[in-house]
Amino acid sequence: MRRTVFSEDHEAFRVTLRDFIAKEVVPVHHAWEEQGHPPRDFYRRLGELGVLGVQVPAEFGGAGEASFKFAAVVGEETARAGVSLGNYSVHTHLILPYLLKYATEEQQRRWLPGFVTGDLMTAIAMTEPGTGSDLANIRTRAELSADGTHYVLNGAKTFITGGALADLVLVVARTTPYDPDDRRAGLSILCVESASEGFAVGRKLQKIGLKASDTAELSFADVKVPVGNLLGEEGAGFSYLSHNLAQERLTIALNATATAAAALRFATEYVKDRTVFGRPVAHFQNTKFVLAECATDAEAAQLMADRALELHDAGELTVADAAKAKLFCTETAGRVIDKCLQLHGGYGYITEYPIARLYADTRVSRIYGGTNEVMKTIIAKSLGL
Repeated sequence: MRRTVFSEDHEAFRVTLRDFIAKEVVPVHHAWEEQGHPPRDFYRRLGELGVLGVQVPAEFGGAGEASFKFAAVVGEETARAGVSLGNYSVHTHLILPYLLKYATEEQQRRWLPGFVTGDLMTAIAMTEPGTGSDLANIRTRAELSADGTHYVLNGAKTFITGGALADLVLVVARTTPYDPDDRRAGLSILCVESASEGFAVGRKLQKIGLKASDTAELSFADVKVPVGNLLGEEGAGFSYLSHNLAQERLTIALNATATAAAALRFATEYVKDRTVFGRPVAHFQNTKFVLAECATDAEAAQLMADRALELHDAGELTVADAAKAKLFCTETAGRVIDKCLQLHGGYGYITEYPIARLYADTRVSRIYGGTNEVMKTIIAKSLGL
């Protein structure tokens, strides 16, 4: 079905990005996977291309674009090439909304210009060992100094995407004592510079997929964080964390849909070239039926993702809508990619082939951003259940 979500500007951006990925990412992506992340300077190249600053106001060096559709184009083009752009997505889609909504004008002047150029890369540290998705149980603590000039931060975080290379980390910490009667109270977000004394990057966690994106453990031992680095109001952190959930889940849905479309393309090309029993694999009825099913499923997911994207741009995407999009698109992508890998036979299990990377990379989409079981709970609640 013909898509109508993108304009000529989006398509021109797509052409530029596709050429950039083909020349500067595809040839070296395997080395990034072995290293665990792209070279630090790669993010500066993204900055030069304008990719990091699409939604940043022009006064800070960005394009000032309100639409999320350019972000969707990036996800589609990286999936199409079977690669990733390291921690680009977390930096631009997850962190930026916090800085735009809750940072003071002074903080924005300090951080956003470097955010746009890639000289300042960011991460967010929520999850702790033993807490998982239970953010209300966070134990990392930050105590205000006697003279009121800084916080003293102590604790540990895990599963931090981009934590190894980040220059500024948004750390969720408890600034008032834990209250069992109001577990969500007393959480604040502190913007911690990685060069701070007492800030340490621990293990770089080895994952099944997303190997070109670093995931690390972080620790804080008496780290002094200036009060000027408090994001928003003290104690309001939990409500802030829920503010960006719809966009985060939309991003996951869009990326999952893009990987399903890419898997279909890879499999279609492969079965036309691969010969079995003297005939191209594409000539067998089973192959045709499987790909017909995949094409239908992928297009259904695309329709839902596109609709969610339009609602988001209009400011009408609800938490339940985003949950439905994430649930449907990620589950669909999982099925489609599995079938497309099967059509590759043994070669589908070899990482030299992009279908293998898509298979491994996409599995986590049903876990992060809230597990799909949590999505079902949200959807059920919207039904009054």
